[in-house]
Amino acid sequence: MNEKIQEQVKDIKKSFRLLMDGKTAQSMRDKGVVYKLNWGASIPMLYEKAQEIGKNYDLAIELWKENVRECKILATMLMPADQMLPEVVDIWMEQTDSQEIAEQAAFNLYQHLPYAADKAFQWLASDKELYQLCGYHILTRLFMNKQEPNERGINEFIDQALTALQGPSLIVRKAAMQSIIRFAELGIVYERMAKSALKSLNLELF
Repeated sequence: MNEKIQEQVKDIKKSFRLLMDGKTAQSMRDKGVVYKLNWGASIPMLYEKAQEIGKNYDLAIELWKENVRECKILATMLMPADQMLPEVVDIWMEQTDSQEIAEQAAFNLYQHLPYAADKAFQWLASDKELYQLCGYHILTRLFMNKQEPNERGINEFIDQALTALQGPSLIVRKAAMQSIIRFAELGIVYERMAKSALKSLNLELF
């Protein structure tokens, strides 16, 4: 890591003290969300900070290495999606151990990857809760942006979503249902497919 990046990381970490919100940090701890260090800075504050800094691959890589909530979230905001290799995404995903970081990474970064849909489908098939969560969040955003899956993608999505809706994880069930709702909004044909799939589980489209 060059000295300039090292100094930037130090300055950013110092700046988090000014954004500190003890109540937010305590509330997270009370809910079982534990980070080595958590200043409780709000997402809008971190977004503002990211806008101020601008996209920066090397800085994002170094910030991610810090076991600090704000550093990891900021890293997902600073990483240029078009420069992130699939192997790096895999490393970040392996090192993701909280729902908040998974959701922030999916929203700020993974949905914008050139290979976002491929990663999403790969993660839907995982047996790991946070991988599935990320996969559904990515597809939800892609559907919202009117990206239609091909026939194979449709079948795979519906099969995985139905399995997730019968699974033990509440957060994955919620994410899968949200994804189905957005899938149905792609058009009348998609809506019919979603309704038909849900009917098999005695569920209705909201």
